[in-house]
Amino acid sequence: MYRDNPLKKISWQDFQRLTPKEKGPYFLREQRSYHVLTSQQFNRPMLERICDLATKIRLIGKTKGGIHFLQSLLSEKRAMLYFVQPSTRTFLSFYAACQILGIEPAEVRGTNTSSEVKGESPEDTVRTFSSYFDMIIIRHPVGGFAERIAWLLSNSNRPVPVVNAGSGKDQHPTQALLDIYTLQRSFENRGGIEGKKIAFVGDLARGRTVRSLATLLMLYPGVKQYFVAPKELQIEEDIVSAFEKSGTEFEICNEFERIIPEVDAIYMTRIQDEWDTAHESRLIDTSRYHFTAKHLKILKPDAVLLHPLPRRKEIAAEVDSDPRAVYWRQVRNGMWVRSALILTIFDRGGEIDRYHEDLIS
Repeated sequence: MYRDNPLKKISWQDFQRLTPKEKGPYFLREQRSYHVLTSQQFNRPMLERICDLATKIRLIGKTKGGIHFLQSLLSEKRAMLYFVQPSTRTFLSFYAACQILGIEPAEVRGTNTSSEVKGESPEDTVRTFSSYFDMIIIRHPVGGFAERIAWLLSNSNRPVPVVNAGSGKDQHPTQALLDIYTLQRSFENRGGIEGKKIAFVGDLARGRTVRSLATLLMLYPGVKQYFVAPKELQIEEDIVSAFEKSGTEFEICNEFERIIPEVDAIYMTRIQDEWDTAHESRLIDTSRYHFTAKHLKILKPDAVLLHPLPRRKEIAAEVDSDPRAVYWRQVRNGMWVRSALILTIFDRGGEIDRYHEDLIS
């Protein structure tokens, strides 16, 4: 089905030397995403297509007939969810997306339930999955692990798509896709994402969701990004360098209350202390970077508040009932976006287009 296999044309050593942007074309087959591994592999038309499909899937899924149609699309496929790093939302979101499309999902949620406890390498474990499944969705604490697996399988006699559901501290591309979709829908009556001011707040140094979304927002002209954090948790130099090279407008600051009235969206994050080596996060005062009920008074009436979740104290529970708090909607959007992404990988989006056209005609 997929005669074009770019990853079979490059050695692992040469592939590793490439920048994230240079790696992007190697994840494509027949001009669409086959492996989904980095935010840098997407362009603006790809994002628009995934968002369009997600909206159509949401509408189709509102009827019994539509649900049956969706479940028929990929009923011949099987997917492995290999999640060896703790996850609730991402795991259930992918699981639900598979169910929506009729895919039978299986799961491994820790190395203690696989042959890795017998000394098998993680690479061999995932290679085994490829014998049984048509897609492998990976969440792993080691950065670049999903890329390594995609290269290995592409150079085997059974290549299957690999989706990165969270990789170390560096990438979380599908979270960024659902964040883009949430922003697009939030601003659909305000001219879209272009020209908006968006602030990231919290642990930006270790927040892979921030890194991935900030990268995608570079595709939208006129967007200004604010990185608001204590010095120890500020965004890292590679993102800053990418912004400077592209001419993207940004500001690095530590004054949270000052920027609240200025921005159109605030993306809150928790402290990523699972990456601590000696409980160093406890030494950082982050109380000034919490969004509380009092901040609702200075937030723009049409601004939105996002969070990839889970949260701790960085957003007060009292804020949840405010219509500008869209993080629970953000969670649900993930199910639709990941459904759209899977359909794109298997090249079945055209059937969604035709069914939707008949539905609204």
